[in-house]
Amino acid sequence: MLELAPGSPLDEVSLSRQFEISRTPMRDILRQLAGEGYVQLRENKGAIVAPMDAKSMRNFFLTAPMIYAAISRLAAQQATAAQIDKLRETQAQFKQAVSAQSVEQMVFLNDAFHYQIGEMADNPYLTPSLQRLLMEHARIGQTFWQTGRQENQSAIQEACDHHDQFIDIFASHDEEAAVELTLAHWDLSRAKMDEFIRPDPLSLSIDMAG
Repeated sequence: MLELAPGSPLDEVSLSRQFEISRTPMRDILRQLAGEGYVQLRENKGAIVAPMDAKSMRNFFLTAPMIYAAISRLAAQQATAAQIDKLRETQAQFKQAVSAQSVEQMVFLNDAFHYQIGEMADNPYLTPSLQRLLMEHARIGQTFWQTGRQENQSAIQEACDHHDQFIDIFASHDEEAAVELTLAHWDLSRAKMDEFIRPDPLSLSIDMAG
């Protein structure tokens, strides 16, 4: 997961060999991925992993809180007991990943947790947008899950606590509380994503001076 950086080239021949399929179905797969926003196709230059340019980042930061809030409101309306139990199981695995400080598992299970909230919402118009946002969120926000620094550990624990609160809120079908917590959860990760996009200017100035 997240092995290829944004803008990385995708060699059609190598991918066909790796997945043991011919180039024609591989082209079809790349076209589908391009339609979903994961890949960018360039004429006469081949495919690349979708880049993170200024326009895409602006759209992401504008859109994410609106989509996430709408998804959470619907999930609070419609969540079933079985779905909430499934969310608890994912949260239990997420807590284990946090304890083990497994960044890869934290990213994967956080994505799974929020995707399951989308399943609770069960809205065919919002689901594709949620999937795209979660993909971008994971790509941008990898730094959030780096556990070496104390402030990161505190933020990760707070995010974990939010997950527990989400479960309780969905179980009580409290729509307003779901939206409020969603926006707080978004603000928590947004600050760390800013670090990913704009590194510490002091560090940059020191590097340039050196």
